[in-house]
Amino acid sequence: MKSWSVRWIGFDRGRAVSSTTTQEDFPRLKVYLLLLVGLTAIGISPLLVRYATDVEPMTLAAMRALFAILILLPFWLVKRKSMAELKASGVNAPMMMVAGFCLGLHLTFWIASLHYTSVASASVLVSIHPVMLIVAESLIFRKRFKPMVWAGVLVAFAGTVLLGITDQVQESEFVNATLGNILAFVAAVIFVFYFLIGRKIRQRAEWIDYVFHVYFHAAVICVILTFVWSGGWPFISATAVLIGLALAAGPMIMGHGSMNYAVKYISPTLLSTLVLTEVVLAAIGAWILFQEVPGTLSILAMVVIMAGVVLSWVRKRPAETLDE
Repeated sequence: MKSWSVRWIGFDRGRAVSSTTTQEDFPRLKVYLLLLVGLTAIGISPLLVRYATDVEPMTLAAMRALFAILILLPFWLVKRKSMAELKASGVNAPMMMVAGFCLGLHLTFWIASLHYTSVASASVLVSIHPVMLIVAESLIFRKRFKPMVWAGVLVAFAGTVLLGITDQVQESEFVNATLGNILAFVAAVIFVFYFLIGRKIRQRAEWIDYVFHVYFHAAVICVILTFVWSGGWPFISATAVLIGLALAAGPMIMGHGSMNYAVKYISPTLLSTLVLTEVVLAAIGAWILFQEVPGTLSILAMVVIMAGVVLSWVRKRPAETLDE
């Protein structure tokens, strides 16, 4: 029976480790449907945050992670593996903890950025990780990408630069747009480490085990940062609780969860370009809900970003792998 393969790259002491996944092993339809739902959930995340600006960003990040753990807990209890079983399967438990800390810091910095800059700017800057990933995988891990993928990533990056320049014209409308942009950029850098770690661990760990442990450690770091920042018990409003639940169920579980599922089968660089579609959804939502009307250059920038995403996913032949 004819099958095609999807190559994945793991990293063991600096060496590239390749393996193959047959068509039967790769749930193509399931992965694409999950990504569609997940990307939509990620797109509404900045909009939800804007409804809870009465609480500290770290508090909201902590609630998001804690509620995600509570929602996942009954499912994890049914299918969980002990640490001994995970280690026997080749899962690096300490690296799951590191991934969780990275996710917690990413969420904190990203949510904080939305308090100081526009939805469009924060969404773009936090989504430049495809450029960082393709450079990291190429230079550090000696991964080879097709020219079309490079073109797509660079075109998308050009769109983010154009949108960033456009947003600077509107900086006076926000408290401290420069600080917000810096926070969003740092969140993107941290996300790169989180994604690369997840790529390797997910080759051996089941989805529920991975996301539960990672989200648990993300919640730990978020709670610690919240109490340190607040100097005690933080202020929590009823609205913030509802937004925290919505962020946990949508962007956290469906959004990040779909990415954590798909990263087992798809290259982090290629997969991360899809996250750039968040910019379009967030900007449209901000236009409708917050009257943040995008200008002509902003719309052009979003078109360029989408063109880059499409280019990075173009395949000359159906048999080409998703990992290049």
